[in-house]
Amino acid sequence: MLDNPQKIAPYGTWKSPITSEAIVAGTIGLGGGCADGELLYWSESRPAEGGRVAIVVRSPDGQTQDVIAAPWNARTRVHEYGGGAWTVDRGWLYFVNFADQRLYRTQPGTEPIALTPEQPWRYTDFVVDVPRDRLIAVREDHSQPDREPANELVAIALDGSQRVTVLATGWDFYASPALSPDGSQLAWLTWNHPHLPWDDTTLWVAEMAADGGLQHSQEVAGGSEESVFQPSWSPDGVLHFVSDRSGWWNLYRQETVGTARNLCPMAAEFGLPQWVFGMATYGFVDANTIVCVYTQNGLWKLAKLLIVEGKLIEIDQPYTSIADPFVTPDFVIFGAGSAAKSGAIVRLNFATAAIEVLKVSSTLEIDPGYLSEPQSIAFPTTGDREAYALLYLPKNRDFQAPEGEKPPLKVKIHGGPTSQTGSSLNLSIQYWTSRGFAVLDVNYGGSTGYGRAYHCRLDGQWGIVDVDDCANGAQYLVDRGLVDGDRLTIAGGSAGGYTTLATLAFRDTFKAGASYYGVSDLEALARDTHKFESRYLDRLVGPYPERQDIYTERSPIHHIDQLNCPVAFFQGLEDKIVPPNQAEMMVEALKQKGIPVAYVAFAGEQHGFRQAENIRRALDGEFYFYAKVFGFEPAEAIEPIEIMNL
Repeated sequence: MLDNPQKIAPYGTWKSPITSEAIVAGTIGLGGGCADGELLYWSESRPAEGGRVAIVVRSPDGQTQDVIAAPWNARTRVHEYGGGAWTVDRGWLYFVNFADQRLYRTQPGTEPIALTPEQPWRYTDFVVDVPRDRLIAVREDHSQPDREPANELVAIALDGSQRVTVLATGWDFYASPALSPDGSQLAWLTWNHPHLPWDDTTLWVAEMAADGGLQHSQEVAGGSEESVFQPSWSPDGVLHFVSDRSGWWNLYRQETVGTARNLCPMAAEFGLPQWVFGMATYGFVDANTIVCVYTQNGLWKLAKLLIVEGKLIEIDQPYTSIADPFVTPDFVIFGAGSAAKSGAIVRLNFATAAIEVLKVSSTLEIDPGYLSEPQSIAFPTTGDREAYALLYLPKNRDFQAPEGEKPPLKVKIHGGPTSQTGSSLNLSIQYWTSRGFAVLDVNYGGSTGYGRAYHCRLDGQWGIVDVDDCANGAQYLVDRGLVDGDRLTIAGGSAGGYTTLATLAFRDTFKAGASYYGVSDLEALARDTHKFESRYLDRLVGPYPERQDIYTERSPIHHIDQLNCPVAFFQGLEDKIVPPNQAEMMVEALKQKGIPVAYVAFAGEQHGFRQAENIRRALDGEFYFYAKVFGFEPAEAIEPIEIMNL
């Protein structure tokens, strides 16, 4: 007899220990692991503190403390997505405070001191210029409300004068300043509308003039359909960078101005789409040794690259999701996760190969019997091509479904759309699988991680290729007998919300869906969004307003007559990327049509939810919505959301 015999219960009704309360109570976001001498630092985004980003320091004896106390919040709004909001140097923390977007300097136990004046300026991507006692940074200037913000490279004095000097201006966007080891040269990236950094960037190098300005600027890579990522200098002063000129983001070393050597040609990605600042995929152990991360088939690996030999040596470690390595001669710190392990900041010692977990993102201890491990799958899609996804099947050690019943499916759509899903343990996915849902996490055409040609599939085809891939992925599972074709759902956030709504409007595959701050009107998005993405749709859809017809043709708001299944909408009321009116137009139209619809709006939230109560409310609300639509009874009591027309 089994010690724990499984109960027979329909899919969706299984009781799970992975509750929304447990997820938000014990989960934080982690990022930015780095070292400053013997001190280790990282950031923690804490839902229980309203999404505040704290900076934590760890001393050699293992003790940790917050460097900044509430209400200080290390988060920048450059490009609205932020990133790169802080750096450390010789015991000092430099950070942008979210409330006023000013730059501050502090040490543990001291009150932060402002280094920039009270102006409508935002800062990010900091480099410490020690010889000149300043920081070099990217600034976004919002002082002209009748014009789009100006982006520039600036120098910020550290002498308390609050002096900010412009170093470079004229391009629409700047990123990734990198100072040579001797302080004599600066490298940086630029791009102009309508491009985004994964489409076309230019890498520059300039000499530092005696007055601290830049002189003799030269283009050294990029431009004309080449994306350059993370310029960095080796300890002996040679410029390195990642470029996709071969069709894959590979690592290059500059030989002469305008020429560079591919250090390890591979059908693998050593780069990422720069949605946020401060991203990294490599660093230097010494002048001949790079430690890097790269992805193949949706899984990330850690490796050493010997520059002279051009030899890549994989480093054995247990993680399949690896991010932002910070490399020293003795160790590497990186963000890590796997199918069975929550995200963490870890340190790997080169001499011993020992891995030390510095901080985990979740304190929730889950029995493996409740965890579904993802299967990496490829499935056929339109045009005799393949698309990719991670498949999670239902799993709960305490339950099994009645014989012959197939599970409902949730197709999960990542944002971007130029982004990718990962294999790290995602408790929000396990919330669903442990209750009896299957989840298909799709890397549709347009996703990164599979080479430039794959992510360029979406050029001019947003609302077609992604929709086809999501519908075909669901149908593939139905045809294999793995899921119930009458209980197919689809959900996504931001651009994933657009794909969700477009799939529901233009295909009849799915029976219900949920849009998280999703786009319903492409034309409205083209007219009313922030600078970074204001010309994004030129490439994904077509030039606006010249091709207004395409925008109308592919916008779900104009095709309500074709949308005939229930939809739930979850929206932050302070969202500047996809404003609330995008959701509200759809809700009103569906309400008038008589289609079951729910609208849950959150005050104080921007693009993505950061407050614990709102994260919990959205997760439970979506599950409650499907329970009512499909007529099953959840095992736990869930706070209802209002569903109109049901």
